[in-house]
This record gives sequence, structure tokens and C-alpha cells, in this order.
Amino acid sequence: MFTYDENIFSDFHKDAYGFRPREYHEFWDATPERKQEIWDMVADDFEFEIEREAREKVVDLERFNALLEKFMTYGAADRTTALRWMTEDSKFYNEQDVEHFVWNQGILFTAEGRALVKELVEIVKFEEYA
Repeated sequence: MFTYDENIFSDFHKDAYGFRPREYHEFWDATPERKQEIWDMVADDFEFEIEREAREKVVDLERFNALLEKFMTYGAADRTTALRWMTEDSKFYNEQDVEHFVWNQGILFTAEGRALVKELVEIVKFEEYA
């Protein structure tokens, strides 16, 4: 059974690397000084991951906006029409499906993504479950 410190380290490791440490990790048996060194290394990697995710969201938002612009060049008279065209091949049964569509664009957990969900809820046609 993990101690409180080990549980926190396991959670932090998962945040930094996307997975929990294996059954045995050096951290479990390390001296307090070595635990601090390991913690600091994981913290550096965690910071790098946060920065990578932020850069990725910027790229995803740029990609989505470029796609929206492409639909405008196809003849959509306005943003609403472009969004309608972008989503017309998707099936939406509830707001969670709209969120999934925005998540697939890589922007759900951004201010723009949350605003887009609200916008799309007013645009898409919801279907009844069969």
C-alpha cells in the first residue's frame, strides 16, 4: 500500500508523463534528499508538458480557424453557415456530442472552445435516439 507521499508522487508522475510509475520506482525507497531530486526532475518534465500542451492548443486553434476560413471561401455567407456546413455530416443527440466535436478539434478546454460549444448548440440539429 502506498503512503500519502507515494500517492502524491504517483499522481504527479501521471500528470508529467501520462502514466503512473511502475510497481517499483526509485522514489519509494529513496532518502529524503534523493526524493527531492526526483521530485524536481518530474516537476521540470511537468512544466515542459504544460508548455507543450499550451503550444499544441494554439496550433489546434489556428488549424480550426483555417478550416473555418476555408468553408468561408467555399461560399458560406457567414460564420454560422460555415459552422453548419462543417458539422452537417455529424450526428448530435445532446450537448455532450457537441463537446465531443469540439474536443476532436483539440480546443475544447480553451476559452474559444467553450464559446464554440455554446455557439454550436444553437446551430446544430439534434436528433432523437432511435
